[in-house]
Amino acid sequence: MQAQAANMPETRQNEPIASWSEGDNVSGFAMVSRKELRQDRNNKDFLDLELKDSSGSIVGKAWSDSAALTGDFEAHQFVAFRGQVKRYRDQLQLNVTDCRQATEEDRPRGFDEAKLIPSTREDIDDLWSRLDALYLGGAVERPILRRLGEETLATFQDRLREHPAAKSIHHAYRGGLLEHTVSMAELAVRVCEQYAHIDSDLVLIGVLFHDLGKLHELGAMPANDYTLEGRLVGHVVIGRDLLRERCAAIDGFPDDLRLRLEHLVLSHQGRLEFGSPVAPMTPEAFVLSAIDDLDSKLAQLEQARQSGEETPWIRALGRYVHLGVAAEEEATAAEAPREPTAEEEPVPVASEPEPQQGAESEPGLPLLDPRP
Repeated sequence: MQAQAANMPETRQNEPIASWSEGDNVSGFAMVSRKELRQDRNNKDFLDLELKDSSGSIVGKAWSDSAALTGDFEAHQFVAFRGQVKRYRDQLQLNVTDCRQATEEDRPRGFDEAKLIPSTREDIDDLWSRLDALYLGGAVERPILRRLGEETLATFQDRLREHPAAKSIHHAYRGGLLEHTVSMAELAVRVCEQYAHIDSDLVLIGVLFHDLGKLHELGAMPANDYTLEGRLVGHVVIGRDLLRERCAAIDGFPDDLRLRLEHLVLSHQGRLEFGSPVAPMTPEAFVLSAIDDLDSKLAQLEQARQSGEETPWIRALGRYVHLGVAAEEEATAAEAPREPTAEEEPVPVASEPEPQQGAESEPGLPLLDPRP
């Protein structure tokens, strides 16, 4: 039994999804963001899953011989799972061997919802302070637009601090909308400093409202799925409507100024085929669309870089991208302390071997053991 236990592959328990590698046996807790029952080529049922935690996500498959196929869990629930990490078409994938809904009884085993909701790596309080500094600190010069910014932040503060910016493509995590908005606003200030003829007040208000409709288009974390209003109307038009509401709350707000702001929101996707009712037609609209596109693409590249792959495929970009991860690792390794040679190794002192943990019995997975 001792030899059998020693030969069994070690299971990584309660470790972040982003740290997994091909071949790892893993178990722990996650949130199921997608659960779909499908059939394979032999017409056997399998589950197509997506598991998430605060570090990232991974596609999961529960094949016909998996206990997870009949497990008691649904999409948008927290689960206890175990499985093995495989590679399919250059992407890591989890072969799920068991899965069930997590319960309060799992807390001593490491279950913590806060660790399972993907979140911004930045401090949310710091992000909000930076946003305040821009919109309340004088970056917006015209009093009526500064008031519009201040009242909008006050109205949507609680939701804007927590909401994701997308379902999956970029900033799709807790605080993602705030992170995206702050990044764009700070970039807008720099762009408008370079191009002095651009109306920076309009661009900054456009940044604030451009994705504000996602507060209604998407549900809050952990579900982060489209609402009925989001599917039938979409965040672009919802954002335009929110802009109209906030402008109407300010007596005497100029119609022509509101119209120029509406154009920013409606055109920020850049092209009709990307979901904009109109294409950018003003200098400020071109700037807003460009910085939105830049920030979202760089966020996708950063997320891909964190996976550790040198040349990953990014579906939303429709291409492989080269991130130079391997070159960076080689440079880091070159700077690392050199291992001593055989001649430099100290002579080991004989000692009693340490007992191996779990050598007396087969390693188990208590978090998935049947409850009495």
